[in-house]
Amino acid sequence: MAEEMKKSGQGQQSGGDVVKGDFSTILVGVGTLLDNTITPISKMVAQALDSLTVVAKQILEGVSSSLGDKK
Repeated sequence: MAEEMKKSGQGQQSGGDVVKGDFSTILVGVGTLLDNTITPISKMVAQALDSLTVVAKQILEGVSSSLGDKK
């Protein structure tokens, strides 16, 4: 009887390990999905900011040169 309880207890523990394993697999999958989604978006945002920086610099240079011509 005690051996049967040990075996059933071990079965429950391994079942808990399976649930923990499945949960960690899901978390890893979700993390990978988020990483694969966020990385291209962050690259696009970085490129857009770089473009805005170039445009802003050109605008400031234009304003500076036009103010310099009026003096």
